[in-house]
Amino acid sequence: MVKITDLTLRDAHQSLLATRMKTEDMLPILEKMDQIGFYAMEVWGGATFDAPLRYLREDPWERLKKIRSIVKKTKLQMLLRGQNLVGYRHYPDDVCIAFVEKAYENGIDLFRIFDALNDLRNLEVTVKTARKVGAEVQICMVYTTSPVHTVDYYIDLAREIAAMEVDSIAIKDMSGILEPYVAYELVSRIKREVKIPINIHSHTTAGLAPITLIKAVEAGADIIDCVVSSMSMHTSHPPAETIAVALRGTPYDPKLDLKLLFKVSRYFWRVRQKYKEYDYALRNPPVDVRVIEHQIPGGMYSNLLAQLRQQAAEDKLGEVLEEIPRVRKDLGWPPLVTPLSQIVGTQAVVNVLMGDRYKLIIKEVKDYIKGFYGRPPAPINPNLIKKALGDEKPIKCRPADLLKPVLSEVKRKLPKDLVQKEKDYLTYAIFPEVAMDFFKWRKRFLERKIEEYEVMVPGSKFKVIVEEDIK
Repeated sequence: MVKITDLTLRDAHQSLLATRMKTEDMLPILEKMDQIGFYAMEVWGGATFDAPLRYLREDPWERLKKIRSIVKKTKLQMLLRGQNLVGYRHYPDDVCIAFVEKAYENGIDLFRIFDALNDLRNLEVTVKTARKVGAEVQICMVYTTSPVHTVDYYIDLAREIAAMEVDSIAIKDMSGILEPYVAYELVSRIKREVKIPINIHSHTTAGLAPITLIKAVEAGADIIDCVVSSMSMHTSHPPAETIAVALRGTPYDPKLDLKLLFKVSRYFWRVRQKYKEYDYALRNPPVDVRVIEHQIPGGMYSNLLAQLRQQAAEDKLGEVLEEIPRVRKDLGWPPLVTPLSQIVGTQAVVNVLMGDRYKLIIKEVKDYIKGFYGRPPAPINPNLIKKALGDEKPIKCRPADLLKPVLSEVKRKLPKDLVQKEKDYLTYAIFPEVAMDFFKWRKRFLERKIEEYEVMVPGSKFKVIVEEDIK
C-alpha cells in the first residue's frame, strides 16, 4: 500500500493561484479532507507564510491554529527551507530553533525540510530541533539535472541523509522534470542502499508526473504527493483521484475514500473561480516540455514576466529563458528552487536587458558566490568569481555560523503595542518590513472593531471580550 500526501492547501494554490487562497476558503472543507485517508496534508510553509501577510492581511500562525482545530486524524505537514525557514535568506540559529518549536507547538506533525543547494549543513539545526520536539522529519533531495546531478550523486546524497537519522527522504522535483524510468532507477537504487521510506514529489509542468509517480511506486516508493483533481495539472501536481483509481486493486492501492475525494474536488473547483485573476491555467498551456531544458519552476514564470513588464521588455522572455541555463552553469549548476530560482532568474533578466553579461551583478549573486547560501554543486566560473569579488575569498564555513542571535534584539526593537503574541517576534525576525506593515494594519483593524462594538454595546467589559475574539 502506497501512502498519499495531499498538497492542495499549500503547493497546489501556490503553483496555480499565486498562493492567494484565503483561510476562509479552506476551513469549510477540512473535516471532509480529514476523512479521505491521506497520510498527511501539507498546509503550511513555502510561500503560504509570506503571501498571507503580504497580500491577504492574514496571520499565517492563526491559519495553522484554525486548521489544526479541525483536522484531527491526518498529520499536518509543512515545507521548511532549512536555514531559510519560510524566507529567502539564512536566519540565525536562535530564530530557526524557536520557529520549529512554535510550528510544532501550533500543530505541525511532519517537517519536510530542504536546502536549495542540497547542502546538508544548512539543515542541521532545523532537523535537530524537529527531532528534539518529537516531530516526524523528512529531508528533501532537491532534484535537478546537470553534469553533476547524476543518479550516483543522489544515491550518495541519500546515504548522507539517512545518516542524519530522519524518518523519510523526499525526492523533490520542483520543476516536473523527473522522467519515469529515471525515477524507477533512482528509487530502486536508494531502496537497496538505505532502509528508509521514500516520498516522491513531482510537478506536472512537463506532463510527466503521473507516469513518474506510478513508476516510482512500482520501484518501491512509500509515499507520493498528489492534490485534488480540481487543483491539479499545469504547474501543480497529479490528481489524487486519478492516481488512486490507477492503483486500485493492486498491492499499492492507497485506499482513499473516492466518493469523499470527489466531493472535496468539486468544492475546490467552486473556490478556484474566485481567484481567476491569478489562475496560471487560464493564460498558459497545460503542458510545457521546454521546462526539461530551462527547469524553471512554475511560480517563477510570473516573477520573470513581471520584471520584464516593468522594463517594457516582455518580448525578451525567449532570450531570458535561453540565458537562465547559462547563468546556472556559471554559478556551478544550482538547482532552480527558492531562493536560487529567483536569484538566477533575476541575473538572467539583468544580463539580457543590459546587453552585456554580468555588466551588473546583483547583490544576491555576489552573496551566493561568497558562499552565503552554501556550497555550490560544482565550481563557479572563476572569471565570474573574480568579477564579483575581486580579491575577496568565499567563505568555507556553514553560512549561519556567521550570523549572531537576533531574537532578544527583536524583542527590544518591536513596539509592544504591536505585539499580540510571542510568535509575532518570529514573524518580524523573518519578514521585518512585511510584518511591521501587517502589525500596524492589525492594530488599526482591532481598534476600529472595538470602537464599532462599543457604540453598539457600551462598557469596558465588552471591550475585553471583543479583543479576545479578534485575537
